[in-house]
Order: sequence, then structure tokens, then C-alpha cells
Amino acid sequence: MVVVDYGAGNLRSVARAIAHVDAPPVISADPADIDRAGAVVLPGVGAAADTMANLRSRGLEQPLREYIAGGRPFLGVCMGLQALFEYSEEGGRQDCLGVLPGVVRHFGRSALKVPHMGWNTVEWTRDHPVIEGIPSGEHFYFVHSFYPEPAHADDALGITEYGLEFASLVARENVVASQFHPEKSSDRGLQFYANFIRWAQAGGQTSASAAAGANLAR
Repeated sequence: MVVVDYGAGNLRSVARAIAHVDAPPVISADPADIDRAGAVVLPGVGAAADTMANLRSRGLEQPLREYIAGGRPFLGVCMGLQALFEYSEEGGRQDCLGVLPGVVRHFGRSALKVPHMGWNTVEWTRDHPVIEGIPSGEHFYFVHSFYPEPAHADDALGITEYGLEFASLVARENVVASQFHPEKSSDRGLQFYANFIRWAQAGGQTSASAAAGANLAR
């Protein structure tokens, strides 16, 4: 398993959480390591523009697209989720990886404090191996001012309410991504990582055809 190193602030905490439930992952910025990986985790905190600039400067943007298109298991965390969509409203507009149809929006003016920070519930919309054994409505830890708006409602695996309902966990074919931080979410977060590892070891597909993963990179 490779945790992608593009300078993300939560890189080490994500790697430590994965190591706690499995063998320590490889932390790498080498596209060749991504190409060889059996599973890839893209962490992230901060701004969309910085994230995309760092991915591009390290030559990681296209290798990530190609990895995902190959149907292999992928997990995005926080900014690692937002980077998967077509673009973010942050800074006006920031083009992202475009492997999931949809956009990333700001919470906007609200009586609630932004950023959305702290513990909140996540309600599951359906079954999936990465949430096996975790009750719907469990609490996870969030720190974000932007949220994903998938073009296809079926891509939302978990829903959270904070002034509005938003997709806090998405899953499509070989891709899973969380807006919450599993590495900051105590035992349930570690269980989420353990579930992802088991799912990845089993092939990381919810469809019988790995080729369907190619639909993600359009």
C-alpha cells in the first residue's frame, strides 16, 4: 500500500493509523511506486490550489488518474476526496483530477461556524465493505470548509448534516473517499482503515468487472 507524499499535512498521521491496523505503508512521491501499488491512499488538508499544484509539480496527477482507471483500490481522505472531483469552488475555481463527476462547494453563509470542525455523525446510504461493522450514525471527526456535491447521488455512501446534508463518504467502483478524518476518529476510524485494507486485499471492487473502473477517468 502506498500513501502518496505530495506534502500533505496529515500524511504522517494517516500512515501511522494504517500501520496500526496493518503493515506500515510505503510513503512515496514516486509515480513508479503508485503504478506498482496494490492500493493507494491520497491524504490531504489545506487548499485545493496548493494540493493540485503540488500533485502537478511532482508529476503525480496523471499517474493517479491512470491508477484509478486501472480499477485498483483507492482511498482519498479529506482534501484527497475533494481532489477527485471535476473542480472546487475554492479561490473561484480550481480544476481537480476529474475522476469523479461533480464539484466541491463552499458551505457559504450559514448560522453555523465554518470551517465545520469536530465530531459529527455519518449516516450510511447502503452497504459497502469499508463500513462493515460500523453502525450508521456513528461519529467521525471533520475539519473542512468545502464539501463534495457528486453529480450522481448513488456515489454518496455516507451523509452528514451541517447546515445542509452533504456526502461525507463517497464510493464508486474501486474508489472510496471520506471527507472526515478516519485517523482522527478513534476506534471507528481505525476500523474504517482496517476495512479498507481488507477490501483492497480482496481486489477493491464492488462490481464484477475491474474494467468498469475505467469509467472513473473520463
